[in-house]
Amino acid sequence: MPHPTRRLLGAAALAALPALALPGRPALAQAKPATPWPERTTRIVVPFPPAGTTDILARILADRLGPRLGVAVVVENRAGAAGVIGSEAVVRAEPDGTTLLMTTIGTGAINYALYGKTLTFKPQDLVAVSNMAKLPNVIMVPATSPIRTLADFVAAAKKSPGMTFASSGNGTSLHLTGELLKLEAGIDLTHVPYRGAGPMITDAIAGRVDMAVDNLPSSLGHIKDGRLRALAVTSAERSPALPDVPTTTEAGQPGVQALAWFGIQAPARMSRPLVDRLATEIRAVLAEPATIAKVREQGAEPVGDTPAEFEAFIASEITRWGEVVRRAKVTVD
Repeated sequence: MPHPTRRLLGAAALAALPALALPGRPALAQAKPATPWPERTTRIVVPFPPAGTTDILARILADRLGPRLGVAVVVENRAGAAGVIGSEAVVRAEPDGTTLLMTTIGTGAINYALYGKTLTFKPQDLVAVSNMAKLPNVIMVPATSPIRTLADFVAAAKKSPGMTFASSGNGTSLHLTGELLKLEAGIDLTHVPYRGAGPMITDAIAGRVDMAVDNLPSSLGHIKDGRLRALAVTSAERSPALPDVPTTTEAGQPGVQALAWFGIQAPARMSRPLVDRLATEIRAVLAEPATIAKVREQGAEPVGDTPAEFEAFIASEITRWGEVVRRAKVTVD
């Protein structure tokens, strides 16, 4: 009978050979070690003011991403010029993984058509990591407004050219959604840009503008508590967060569709192993039930695609929104 110690040594030796193929069984797979993350605080730059949708979603991500990377992940708001200032800061940052961009439909697609050659960077200066979430915009009026439906608003605008619509900034997807409504409905509206969602919502609630367009998360609470009235969401299907609110198609404006999206980009020179590690951790965060619940509470839907998928998506969005900018003849001062 073999000595017990020899049996233990034999087992230990077998355990030390994880790739060994046993008779009738495939070789055991070796776990690939994760790429080490820099042992420094990682910043997610939000190129817009606090309290907006981009900020809300970035903080949801940062809260869960830090433990997975083993470092502190913080959100830094660097607002200005429709997101250009924050985007440029990330482009110029060290590509070591410690500075990331919470990009959006505006910063990742619209701005390239809107600002053109005045930008100091190109799409190729940022690398796609993962698309975090997508959501519809919402067209809304103050709760005190007599307007009850999108058709009511279009009819009123045709009778009173120059009615106002607010957005969180000139050149944003919210601004362009309003411009699309003007084009599709054949109405004349005056755009009132704000420096972020917070002040825009304040004035919308107070009735200082006739209509406002916002990403759903930052206005959802105000809609649910009755201070704002949602007329339509700009998605193909109704939002689970506002099941009683019709889509723009249902409301008679099928050409007014826009899905906002929010994801992570990094300086283009960041190494592929770091990009892949970060994308893997983001997808893992977005697969957690608690994260899914938090994102959906904001009226958004988690995405979590691969770097290659996100890169292809961004390229298609740059083309699409470039056409919208040209069609609407949108310019910035």
